[in-house]
Amino acid sequence: MELFTSWHRWDSARPELAEVTDVDLLDRAVEAALRWHGDQRRPTGAPYAEHLFEALEVLARGAGETDAETLAAALLHDVVEDTPATVAEVEGAFGPVVAELVDWVTKPPTGSGRQDKRAARAAYLRRLREAPPAAIRVKLADRASNVQTLDRMPADFQRRYYAETVTYILPLAEAEPWFAGWFADWARSFAHLR
Repeated sequence: MELFTSWHRWDSARPELAEVTDVDLLDRAVEAALRWHGDQRRPTGAPYAEHLFEALEVLARGAGETDAETLAAALLHDVVEDTPATVAEVEGAFGPVVAELVDWVTKPPTGSGRQDKRAARAAYLRRLREAPPAAIRVKLADRASNVQTLDRMPADFQRRYYAETVTYILPLAEAEPWFAGWFADWARSFAHLR
């Protein structure tokens, strides 16, 4: 299974992307994502920006995405969900296409109970089947970043996240040949979590 952990900073990604897409838009997206996410950390303790750059790397290096708006959405995919940023702010700064993609991959607010959260999460993941292909690719890149190092998380989380990925994400990947292959390899590598 190929890992995408080389682009943990913009200066690692920018030269390669400058050859294939509009990096001016991506420069602005990086600046906004870093500003909005601030000092946030991933559950592993890593800076949040590492996840954003991993998702970007999956999408660009792995899936071969060159559309600047789709790549910008990958960088911004969690700003509405995890920061004070709004879809309207994303649209004002990056236009309606990027805002729509970010909106599609943003989980809606949930209730406070465990069952409410699980039901809302499942509904959100099912709804993604209706998303435009570019939004699905952003979500697939996001999830690939999250699951490529799933073994670093607590065992009970690993099992739940594996099951959720197999149930909801692998079917989304079927229409995207590169993602279908990558997630199939990933599922085999983590099959012990079944």
